[in-house]
Amino acid sequence: TNAYINTGDGLGMVVRAGIPLQDMEFWQFHPTGVAGAGVLLTEGCRGEGAILRNKDGEAFMERYAPTVKDLAPRDLVSRSMDQEIKEGRGCGPNGDYIVMDMTHLGTETIMKRLPSVFEIGKNFANVDITKEPIPVVPTIHYQMGGIPTNIHGQVMVPDYELGTDEEGNFPYNRIIKGLYAIGECACVSVHGANRLGTNSLLDLVVFGRAAGKHIVDEFRNADHTYKPLPIDILDFTMARLNKLQNSTDGYYAQDVADEIRETMQYHAGVFRTQELMDEGVEKILALEEKVNNIHLEDKSQVFNTARIEALEVANLYEVAKATMISAAHRHECRGAHTVLDYERPLDDDYAPNGRNDHEWMK
Repeated sequence: TNAYINTGDGLGMVVRAGIPLQDMEFWQFHPTGVAGAGVLLTEGCRGEGAILRNKDGEAFMERYAPTVKDLAPRDLVSRSMDQEIKEGRGCGPNGDYIVMDMTHLGTETIMKRLPSVFEIGKNFANVDITKEPIPVVPTIHYQMGGIPTNIHGQVMVPDYELGTDEEGNFPYNRIIKGLYAIGECACVSVHGANRLGTNSLLDLVVFGRAAGKHIVDEFRNADHTYKPLPIDILDFTMARLNKLQNSTDGYYAQDVADEIRETMQYHAGVFRTQELMDEGVEKILALEEKVNNIHLEDKSQVFNTARIEALEVANLYEVAKATMISAAHRHECRGAHTVLDYERPLDDDYAPNGRNDHEWMK
């Protein structure tokens, strides 16, 4: 599950190099991340009997899934939590989270079966879960989209020179020689619109090995001549660094980052509507001025983490912008992208479960 250190740096770099991202609307949510920290609390909590409650102390999952209650599938629990928050039954001063109650399990059971959860509660939420509920919120767990690659991990881009097909799409790709991407940042795409459990590890093992083998084979067969680097190769990078170093005013990096996070949580969360997503696009695009005017107060040259955080805001923004625009433009329900406006029953003749293969099948 993504924490504050995961800022989409690889995706930000390729976007700035002019490489488009793929399937960025598809993000898998996990229902129980620590509110404000993004650290995952295992589903084992609910397996042991933990109960999700709203601000009224109600075990609300009984309304959404009367039979399985808190043991309902991830996407259903996440959407139920999000709906409780959006309808004003969230907890905390801002009403922006739910609490997970394990106090009834007893200290002995918690320390025996959920010791890591106890430690996470103390370290990331300042909560003793044996005595009080812990704040949780649906949290980004896995990104199905990312940097488009082939089965060798080579990054690909549309070949614009070969033109479009009858539907206006670019059917042909070209390889960016020497650039590889594997794992969650890549989009091969084997996960489609919603990854199955444990397949992230298979993705890493299979395509990590494939990329390594391909790099070795390419090196063996290459003529080992290299293109000369452009004389201005560092100009853009140095301009970014110098702009921060010479800044005298502007916006604090973490304030802008938090604004991006809040916008995405509200407008591109598990509970999506077309209106919410369209508003989200406007809000994200409006943040570009702040992203481009970050002020670096600490100018020190040695291990300056403030400088790193300031640079990372640009990566967060590129990922957020790609996600928000892609989500707003996909007018259907598919996998992790569930939109209230396009929901249809499973037996619908045209778009079962809201999945419109006629217009959106890739």
